[in-house]
Amino acid sequence: MKGNDLLRKELLALLSGGEAHMDFADVVARFPMVHINSKAPHTPYSCWHFVEHLRIAQWDILQFIINPDHVSPEYPEGYRPQPDEKTDEAGWERSVAGVLEDLEQLREIVTDRATDFFAPLPHAPNYTIFREILLAADHNAYHIGELALLRQVLGIWPKGFEYLAGRA
Repeated sequence: MKGNDLLRKELLALLSGGEAHMDFADVVARFPMVHINSKAPHTPYSCWHFVEHLRIAQWDILQFIINPDHVSPEYPEGYRPQPDEKTDEAGWERSVAGVLEDLEQLREIVTDRATDFFAPLPHAPNYTIFREILLAADHNAYHIGELALLRQVLGIWPKGFEYLAGRA
């Protein structure tokens, strides 16, 4: 396998979960809507806050790659809802769909044979697509793990979910 093909394969694995990371779709699968705004004791953020934070941050990284005119949200307040903010089922579904849609666009960038991973971005010469893909994958893995742990703490894992059985 050529170097770029191997790199594409490994980046896709990082973005997609599995191997050493949980998959986002698995973590939100069969999520009980009654708990989208639930918080664990002593934590400021709900399950939806984590999903919405993933969506916003991943969207920002994607837009930074593809849109030279993109302006990132203010940090940190622009990257997650306020702790007292709540959503409904439609808001949850929009957040989940946004994460999945932007993740698919990142995968498309990785699989595009025209993508030069190490060329400087024209609008940000100190950055590369490789760096941004790693940033998105790393950030996602961190917060997907937090959401998985939050589900466990709240006791809302689906019955028989393989990660519960210690087979991860």
